[in-house]
Amino acid sequence: MGLRSGKRKRMRQDRTFVDVSEALVLHFVQRGDGRAGPAETGRYRDMADISTAAPGAATPAGYAHPEVLVDTEWVALHLDDPKVRIVEADEDPLLYEVGHIQNAAKLDWHTDVQDPVRRDFVDRAAFEALMRRYGIGNDTTVVFYGDKNNWYAAYSYWLFTLYGHQHAMLMNGGRTKWEAEGRPYTKDTPTFAPTEYHASGPDVTIRAFRRQVEETLDKGGTALVDVRSPDEYSGKLVHMINYPQEGASRGGHIPGAQNIPWGTAANADGTFKSPEELRQIYGGKGITPDKHVIAYCRIGERSAHTWFVLTRLLGYPSVRNYDGSWTEWGNLVAAPIEK
Repeated sequence: MGLRSGKRKRMRQDRTFVDVSEALVLHFVQRGDGRAGPAETGRYRDMADISTAAPGAATPAGYAHPEVLVDTEWVALHLDDPKVRIVEADEDPLLYEVGHIQNAAKLDWHTDVQDPVRRDFVDRAAFEALMRRYGIGNDTTVVFYGDKNNWYAAYSYWLFTLYGHQHAMLMNGGRTKWEAEGRPYTKDTPTFAPTEYHASGPDVTIRAFRRQVEETLDKGGTALVDVRSPDEYSGKLVHMINYPQEGASRGGHIPGAQNIPWGTAANADGTFKSPEELRQIYGGKGITPDKHVIAYCRIGERSAHTWFVLTRLLGYPSVRNYDGSWTEWGNLVAAPIEK
């Protein structure tokens, strides 16, 4: 979870972004063997009523669930669609005030979805209150976008999935693609009529906790993937690059974890790599769909992006995001660490 203190005094605009976006979210149910499996087809929503075949909404063939990707043109055609709520979620929370897509709501990870006392997300009641404030109903299609490869947008997508929202997508390319195409921003803050919202869960089949990670260390069938930078993985850095205030007491990685930086899933233009390339990236290091996969980073935001890639684009059936990540593991007394 994001543990940043205070706002940025200086705004950064990163120009590397990821291709993400359009309609139905794949849900998971518990199978008899204890693994998370795809839900029944009947749980999918028919999205024909919001024109998923809009011009420019083409998605590269071969992704397991291309319906969770939309492009900027699709979003531009649905700015005033009452069935759609656009949500901006940025690593830099100041960007929204500089300018945002028309009718987009702001999700601030520092204030909106963090428990005010303990290190955890808001509970279900607080999540429902947030949805009512955003004018989001259970049938609303939520489209996330943001800065830096949509990394916090993917984190938000994961959180909404945790609380059972069935209709969510990511906008292909985020802020960078929208800006590169010369599309307009506004500084007007929209208001939304309150709605009724009933969350489910939390769905702990997509979230890993420390004890679950510890239990995997002596068992087969589980693959750990550390999505941080190579310097963080090796222990050369105890914090993310350019974030020295957000480090841990010790550097290194969880024993047995493979290092696949989250950004390797994207092309130079910010779009997702092809399914074939993604399978090679992850499968080449033993992160395969026949295993229970646990992804982690520093606070769970980068690994939520990898969770999206593995579950939505490659269709892996059992992937959890360990959001405690290195800020928890690297500060534990006597925790096993490799360098």
